[in-house]
Amino acid sequence: MMTGRFLVTGGAGYVGSHLVAALVDQGASVTVMDNFRTGHRAAVPPQARLVAADLADVEQIDAVLAEGGWQAVFHFAALSQVGESMRMPMRYLLDNAANGMRLIDSCIRHGVMRFVLSSTAALFNEPGEAPIPEDGRIDPQSAYGDSKWMIERALHWAGQVHGMRYACLRYFNAAGADPAGRLGEDHRPESHLIPLVIDAALDRRPALEVYGDDYPTPDGTCIRDYIHVSDLATAHLLALEHLDRGSVVWNLGNGAGHSVRQVIAAVERVSGLTVPHRIAPRRPGDAAVLVASSRRAQEAGWKPVHAALDEIVSTAFAWRKAHPSGYGD
Repeated sequence: MMTGRFLVTGGAGYVGSHLVAALVDQGASVTVMDNFRTGHRAAVPPQARLVAADLADVEQIDAVLAEGGWQAVFHFAALSQVGESMRMPMRYLLDNAANGMRLIDSCIRHGVMRFVLSSTAALFNEPGEAPIPEDGRIDPQSAYGDSKWMIERALHWAGQVHGMRYACLRYFNAAGADPAGRLGEDHRPESHLIPLVIDAALDRRPALEVYGDDYPTPDGTCIRDYIHVSDLATAHLLALEHLDRGSVVWNLGNGAGHSVRQVIAAVERVSGLTVPHRIAPRRPGDAAVLVASSRRAQEAGWKPVHAALDEIVSTAFAWRKAHPSGYGD
């Protein structure tokens, strides 16, 4: 069981809601702060307190943190579309980096000295080695990736100067849904591969576009590391425990990559349906292979439970089939 009060920004979103459910299941007192631009009220369990707010509203952030008794802040709230960030970089730098720094500053002023950041593999470009370690070369190729890196650096200085203990958790490709069926993935618009493949199989969208089949991979399509969203939630809880010993920076992935064609094949196996798809030109900036080394997290005791691709796809397919309109909002 986990006691204490926790603030979860973006707790109505995909990964954030799974973390909120994990905290509530352990008996914690949870407050969710979300502006609902991409989150869903129905994804927040009734046991959690809900504050509709935007992180740009410093007075409201201060008012919540001034209540006191907070054990930690989990920060998920962010814009997360890489392509969109390249069209509107200032929006991403303001919404993600500047608002994240405002939140960190407010935490310092109110004595909340444990902070867990939802970071990203978008910090890395074409890796010099695979799997990618935490000390791999940081070279964001998008405003989104840079906005997360800026928050990581802000946390570094918050730790150096003010003693804040923080965890920067760099996800690779979050995927799947709560195995109990309570929560799933509902982005508007959807950009993640697995739900797009599932929707193509269910005839809810046109044929899937596979961006490039001439990469230097076994089947010519890009390879990515898919990590189940419930395993990500578990990693957040473990990282929180480790803040008693000091700050951590972890990559979070399965350590094994799967190509776009392999994901299509997995959806077809799980669903028994055919996935209509066509080959399209490569997208600028897509790396051939991005696979995580999660050695640090594993040495700390974390191990993905839902590691098999078919299991990840199965949970995603079950939720998406049962919720054709997502959360319905």
